[in-house]
Amino acid sequence: MDIQRISAFSHGTIGGNPAGVVLCDALPSTEIMQSCAAEVGYSETVFAMPEDDAWRARYFSPESEVPFCGHATIALGAALAQAHGDGNYKLTLNEANISVRGATQGDLYSAALVSPPTHSKALSGVEIAATLALLGYSADQLDDRLPPAFIHGGADHYLITLKDRKDLSALEYDLDEGRAFMNERGLVTIMLVYSEADQTFHSRNAFASGGVFEDPATGAATAAFSGYLRDIGWPHQGRIQITQGEDMGLPSDITATFSDEIGSSVTVSGTARNME
Repeated sequence: MDIQRISAFSHGTIGGNPAGVVLCDALPSTEIMQSCAAEVGYSETVFAMPEDDAWRARYFSPESEVPFCGHATIALGAALAQAHGDGNYKLTLNEANISVRGATQGDLYSAALVSPPTHSKALSGVEIAATLALLGYSADQLDDRLPPAFIHGGADHYLITLKDRKDLSALEYDLDEGRAFMNERGLVTIMLVYSEADQTFHSRNAFASGGVFEDPATGAATAAFSGYLRDIGWPHQGRIQITQGEDMGLPSDITATFSDEIGSSVTVSGTARNME
């Protein structure tokens, strides 16, 4: 099996979130894909095969299949551009139909995905308290302008926003407890955000559900977060920039653009680089 290793949302020629990409004529069995993803060891590996006028794509973390993964989709866009030329590629996922555009850019690639629809809702007081207890934060560390929420943009996430960048850097939790917490609620990640400015954010994404402490770049959560900002009337001006992975030593740059139409798709874009 030919496994490409591509870092998505890279900061130029460094950083980004590594993903495995497998382009094949027919998808292997679920068991083989899961085993391969565990062996690769990245937070996600995407498998894709041509189907009609699209590519059928499935995403696997080391421990489970996920319905949608943004950084692996960006990596897939780079791989498709490399194999089949610059262009826009339709993708058929387990629960949605989306697209990704890939293009060569010197030694790098640029890629942009159009996410599934988004939605969000406020978290209950019980869920806020449980999430804060897991992560070791207190209510007075939260940014009240961006209340805790359940957010969705192809996958489910909880959102916690912090008013101090140092608190974001201090993220710590027990991986086993986090895995049980997220699996019980069907969450892919818990997204933690610090707002530097109205359109500039720093984030970390706890990913215990996939057997990984955190992701250095998370496109699906970025799409969901963008939809949340729109839902609460945040002054987003149609575009936000997220820096992620700094605290891991893997700086990652994620751009999201979106309209004011509630629930509509979000375009998430960035740079990708081959790792081998």
